[in-house]
Formats: sequence, C-alpha cells, structure tokens
Amino acid sequence: GDHDRAHVESATMQPFIIHNLEKGWYLRSTGTWTFDLKNDTHYIPIGLGGGKVWKSGSNIFNAFVEPQWTVERKGDGLPQFTLFAGVNVTFGK
Repeated sequence: GDHDRAHVESATMQPFIIHNLEKGWYLRSTGTWTFDLKNDTHYIPIGLGGGKVWKSGSNIFNAFVEPQWTVERKGDGLPQFTLFAGVNVTFGK
C-alpha cells in the first residue's frame, strides 16, 4: 500500500442470531462490533429485529428491519442508536 497513508489498526466482529418463525417470518440480531485498536475506541451495538422472506414468481424477497442500541462505547462521535433495514432480492431463472 501507500506508505504515506495513516496507520490503521481496526477489528470488527459480528455475532448474529437468526430464529426462523412460521410463514417466512424470522427474528434477528446482527449488530457489528467495531474496535479502533490504534485510538482505543470502540462501540458495541445490540439489536433485535424481524424480517419476512417470500417468493414472487421465480424471485425470492427478504425484507427486514432491526433497531440497534449501542450498549458500550468509548470515543467521540459514535452512534447511540442505529436503524438497520433492507431488502434483498434473489433473481430466479
């Protein structure tokens, strides 16, 4: 890499739990823990959300929403709350 760039030491960890329910519904917890080892900062969010998977024609849709609360943080400008949401589409033939 470019030797003029600032030195970075970071780590991330994403423990996750997904519990499938009936009729394509599921519960999820997927917060990504972030650690800046060089500057000794970090934040650890915990989330609890839900989603739904369904098929439309040959395509599969997955929509979810997961609010995440930061339960531990050290450093300036780190989030206290995050709303994580999305839609994934798997295209069939």
